[in-house]
Amino acid sequence: MCGIAGFCNFAGDTEKNILKMCEIMYKRGPDGGGTWQTEDKTVTLGHRRLSVVDLTESGAQPMMSLSGRYVITFNGEIYNYQKIAKRLLSENKVSKFIGTSDTEVLLEAIEAYGLSETLKMSKGMFALAVYDRKEKKLSLARDRFGEKPLYYGWVNGAFVFASDIRAIALLSGFSNPVNPEILSLYFIHGYIPSPYSIYQDINKLDGGMILEINAPHQVYRLTSYWSLTEVALNGQNNPFKGSRAEAADELERLLKETISEQMIADVPVGAFLSAGIDSSTVVAIMQSLHDKPVKSFTIGIDAYDEAIYAKEIAKHLGCDHTEKYISENEAKAIIPLLGNMYGEPYADSSQIPTHLVSKITREAVTVSLSGDGGDELFRGYNSYRKMEAVYKKIHRIPRFVRKAAHRIILSDFVSASQHYRIRANLLKSETATDLYSNVLDYSPILHKISLNDAAVSYKHNDIDYRFLREPNHQLMLMDQRMYLPDDILAKVDRAAMAVSLETRVPLLDKDIVEFSWSLPIEYKRNAKLGKLVLRDVLYRYVPSEMMDRPKQGFGIPIERWLKDPNLRNWAEDLINQDTLKKQGFLDAGVVHQIWNDYAKNDNFIPQIWYILMFQNFLANEGKQTS
Repeated sequence: MCGIAGFCNFAGDTEKNILKMCEIMYKRGPDGGGTWQTEDKTVTLGHRRLSVVDLTESGAQPMMSLSGRYVITFNGEIYNYQKIAKRLLSENKVSKFIGTSDTEVLLEAIEAYGLSETLKMSKGMFALAVYDRKEKKLSLARDRFGEKPLYYGWVNGAFVFASDIRAIALLSGFSNPVNPEILSLYFIHGYIPSPYSIYQDINKLDGGMILEINAPHQVYRLTSYWSLTEVALNGQNNPFKGSRAEAADELERLLKETISEQMIADVPVGAFLSAGIDSSTVVAIMQSLHDKPVKSFTIGIDAYDEAIYAKEIAKHLGCDHTEKYISENEAKAIIPLLGNMYGEPYADSSQIPTHLVSKITREAVTVSLSGDGGDELFRGYNSYRKMEAVYKKIHRIPRFVRKAAHRIILSDFVSASQHYRIRANLLKSETATDLYSNVLDYSPILHKISLNDAAVSYKHNDIDYRFLREPNHQLMLMDQRMYLPDDILAKVDRAAMAVSLETRVPLLDKDIVEFSWSLPIEYKRNAKLGKLVLRDVLYRYVPSEMMDRPKQGFGIPIERWLKDPNLRNWAEDLINQDTLKKQGFLDAGVVHQIWNDYAKNDNFIPQIWYILMFQNFLANEGKQTS
């Protein structure tokens, strides 16, 4: 895990600015750093290194290929690099390797097979920039799901990129304004969906994408080497033919293969253990493949019950388990650090426990596997079940009746009721994806927070999800395309990188994702439970009675915490009316209407936290440190 940065045609001091960019990413790569640039200084690359595979100088970056044609700066891991290395040697594409790093293998494969073909054969998480000195072409690429971040865009006519948006904002002459058009999206979701970022002219590269820009580096083009939408369609058109037990056999085989690859490192490796189905499955497979106790890690906040269950599971599996209980005051102390940690507005409050568990994990290991992705791949969220039930009920009502009821409910005599407004939005839903979007975008007041309520195309409305016949699959694809990469994976990456911890997500392995899409929905859920086939695998290692309890996320009681006098003062200072009016982004009256409804009537909505995290971002702009 590392940090990468660079630019083309930068008018300022190239050496000073690339060093500034790398320095602010120090925690992404505390073990070393380097820079490289063309002789005419038109292209500059930078790197910060967290040494995980090949700890010697032969793994240092930016790295040049043996021929001298290609230079790479790379963040991430290629888990099957040893197989690719054997292919390169067997086909005489290389005669030897200087070191043992996956970066060197990746670089030589790019020279031998081209970037797109190399990425198609690679299994891993990554963001990279590779420069072709012969063609004078810079290429950027991001892993299939977007586990590793990569921002790019224009600053004063220069093309720039970095793992951390703060590195771009530090460039001399940076004056890109906040993009007001994406604020309504942010206040609906609590994060900014790719390809957008908080700044104008700066984007996130989507997962599975390649960006190429040739000299004179003024126009770039985007291509795809992997499409999740195509994977979903292919899986449903070519369904798994075996029984559910045979599906569990195949899933277990894939998990063992994937986790075995992801445990390879030259530093200590452990795993997060939350006591849920996903992380328990990952840890169980890890322990089955390891002859020594696997290091597992859990936190609790003031006797949070899940930590008790995690301890029991770890004991059953024979893990070397670490648990730590955090006081609420310790957890609250993280809040002022969040603006600097995430670089742009981000408001999933589970960022707090994620950072805390990363911190205790980093005290013992450098790499941690996580169970993220199981809910989205195997239909785990309770919300899927609830939306399926609502969708079926709604569509028993004739369409003309629903449309009329929608208009009546929103008429003046009942329009003040939030309860009725939510139900009116649900009634107008024509598809399961409409229903999902309307549940999130439940109230007109969400569009009044920002002074700019632009209608922006994004991943919830850029394709027609009805090419998938099963409503559950439509919702799962929506989450896999946006919520998973832009919320969950961003949360884990930033929270862990703040303490220089590399995280790996085995459930998002290419083969597992593609297999999951071939499974019929009845292998994933019944009337009461989700993730059935994943449970089938887990119950081979952990008794079902140890897991038989209601699904419980690690919720942070923000609603209660903001009543604390110190946090309330912090919050009210951030949303001071004069400050809001001076900034010119938010409607001060609406913000205070929402806040006062909470402070006086205990009517808390998630957008309160979203507003505070946006204001916290603005307060931290220009004050970033590494």
